[in-house]
Amino acid sequence: MRFKKIFLLSILFLFQCNYVFAQENTDNKTDLRELFQNNKAVIYSINLRTFNANDKNGNGIIDFYEGETPGSFINAIDRLDELKQLGVNTIHLLPITPVGKIKALGTAGSLYALADFHSVNLQLVDVQSDLSPKEQAKKFVDECHKRGIKVIVDLPSCGAYDLYINSPDLFVLSEDGSPFIPADWMDVRLFKVSDKYQELINSDIFVLHKIFINYMLSIGVDGIRADVATLKPYIFWKELIKYARTKKEGLLFLAEASESWTKPASDRAYFTDYKKLLEAGFDGYYGDFFELKNWKSMEDLSDSVQNRQKILKKYSDKKSVIGSFETHDVVSPLLIGGEGFSKIIIWLNATLPLNPYYVDGFLQADDYMYEYSNKKANETYTDDEFYYVHQGQIDIFNFSRKPGTDSKILIDEHILAMNLRNNYLDVITKGKFIPLKSDNEKIFAYQRIYKDKSIVVIINRNLINSEDVNVKVRKISKKSKINFIKEIDDGKLVKSTYSAKMKPASIVIFTIN
Repeated sequence: MRFKKIFLLSILFLFQCNYVFAQENTDNKTDLRELFQNNKAVIYSINLRTFNANDKNGNGIIDFYEGETPGSFINAIDRLDELKQLGVNTIHLLPITPVGKIKALGTAGSLYALADFHSVNLQLVDVQSDLSPKEQAKKFVDECHKRGIKVIVDLPSCGAYDLYINSPDLFVLSEDGSPFIPADWMDVRLFKVSDKYQELINSDIFVLHKIFINYMLSIGVDGIRADVATLKPYIFWKELIKYARTKKEGLLFLAEASESWTKPASDRAYFTDYKKLLEAGFDGYYGDFFELKNWKSMEDLSDSVQNRQKILKKYSDKKSVIGSFETHDVVSPLLIGGEGFSKIIIWLNATLPLNPYYVDGFLQADDYMYEYSNKKANETYTDDEFYYVHQGQIDIFNFSRKPGTDSKILIDEHILAMNLRNNYLDVITKGKFIPLKSDNEKIFAYQRIYKDKSIVVIINRNLINSEDVNVKVRKISKKSKINFIKEIDDGKLVKSTYSAKMKPASIVIFTIN
């Protein structure tokens, strides 16, 4: 038994090494836009301020007076090989632009309270380095590229109060003449991007966005993620993307937008739906996968996937989505459905027609519950004297700990799923998505088929109770070779029917050749 275990671990190690090597060779020859359009981007979202933070005393907060250090462009490089081993080929950097300090949320300020379009956040700079802030940012991107990892940078949608003080003409005003607060985002103010008819672009705002594009291209980034892209009109995005593509044709544009978003965030805000954003030139958007917590049947899943595929095929250039099951704006899956729900997300990310997407800390089983939440701070770098956080979501407001725990359970599950994805990449990226017939609507059952290969996915969406199921599988013959990647004890595949009593959140994966 011991020999068998060592042998299997050796095979898994070699498999991983082959995966990473193959991924690196492919990614260095392909721009991010093409990778994304073909569902080959494996995206890992990070907050650089916490990514490799050093919280020595374990209280969750970076205490500068005790010699603790936050994450930075330079110390983030130390974790890039770790991401590469996880099969990550794209990093989504949450905003690296300077943040507001007035009327702020949290002791460091929200990453999305944009204070400047043409520099980097000095909070992310290593003061011990001889390199300038811009050089440090470029070094981080260069080190990513050396490992075959692309970089997407976040473009915040609204401005900080600090920016309003310096440039009030850039902002929409309320009836009382104060800068307008969009929705409940109390730390930002709404930009005046266009006239009320959404036809004339505010040239001052447009120029600042061009400056942002130029700056980010100068440090070598591969893509732009537009925060709440719906807040800006079609013509604004069309012209900005057109401009950016004259600078770098393969630059990816990802819109934070969803089928679920159907109206403006506020009464004075613009609203451009995801279809118009795609028409304006965006390569992809978020989809509605964060609704997974509300999906109860296979019909919910299949409708989401199939309807989206029909829509995306209407555009002349390829479009795609990310696996937005969990983002920095979504409560940790561990709090919603525990470890089982998190594993379901991993396998959906790996096998559906999309670009897998993870937030730093998810694979390391972080529930993002911070003990210091809303307590009075020992020290602050804004006008907020409290540790403001969104409990259950990664902290974007304070100098806080590195996300994650010592648990390896989800990492191991992810590695297994990514190895399958890599071995059957043609099936994942080119294969048909086919819902399978079953006698239990609570079971997610689908098959990905391409030529003579296919992957079968069967998931018990019920997180509380076991479910009996019989699933009819397609394209099985007497000569078919069946390989179970994940199976359960009493599951049986007889001819073309898989039958089992599936425990809560249990998953069955097998391939057919």
